[in-house]
Amino acid sequence: MSYKLIALDIDGTLINSSHQLTEGVKKAIQSAKEKGVKIVLCTGRPLKGVELFLEELNLKEKGDYAATFNGALVQDTFTKNPVSHLTLNYNDLIDLYNLSIKVGSRSHFYDTKTLYTFNKDISDYTVLESHLTGVHLNVTTLSEVPKDIAMSKFMMIDHPEILDECIKKIPKEYYDRYTIVRSTPSFLEFLNPDANKGSGISLLAKELGIKKEEIICVGDAGNDKHMIEYAGLGVAMGNATEEIKDLADYITLSNNEDGVAHVINKFILEER
Repeated sequence: MSYKLIALDIDGTLINSSHQLTEGVKKAIQSAKEKGVKIVLCTGRPLKGVELFLEELNLKEKGDYAATFNGALVQDTFTKNPVSHLTLNYNDLIDLYNLSIKVGSRSHFYDTKTLYTFNKDISDYTVLESHLTGVHLNVTTLSEVPKDIAMSKFMMIDHPEILDECIKKIPKEYYDRYTIVRSTPSFLEFLNPDANKGSGISLLAKELGIKKEEIICVGDAGNDKHMIEYAGLGVAMGNATEEIKDLADYITLSNNEDGVAHVINKFILEER
């Protein structure tokens, strides 16, 4: 099979546990791009949170794309034009904020450019998220949020053991109304019901005329589930959760062992 597109999660996949891109991974990605393969970063982060990686990997040229907010926003990284943007509205915000209070979790949320929180006692995880993504943090109140907000995602954020208990209290109906994914032990993300990494890559593939059999998707966590199920070749990192490893067609090396480079070398660069 000749693969034409590889979608790569970032945290726990593309970068190592020191949040760095290694030379081995960079070299493999450049070689695949030179061969004409589309390299698409597919992440829970906002676009601003991937800019540095796009620069470093030379993925801001004509014909380059990224899927952010767990696939809710897919856009051309050269023109910045969106291919698709599936959002939540003000009523969703009120509903999900009330739910977070009811189950006992702190929270924050994004539009396309800003990270917001209502927690005056700001969670360390919100501070970390703002730092890692480079996105402006706005401590606000519900009355200050514009009624026409297009929310890319809402997140419950807390210590893993607290979040475990909060998740048990979420009524089943919410799973019917939203896409809910746990991207890290401390993050539970709520998206438009049609938004996930699989649907984001599927919409992009349709736009580009690429068949799903020609796509590789690589990830490590719960928010990568949909794209690993969708892909022609779904790949789990060696450091992935057991759930993701069970779903995958192939398990590569860990993110500290250049697992992404291993996949590219094995399935794209080597003559098959």
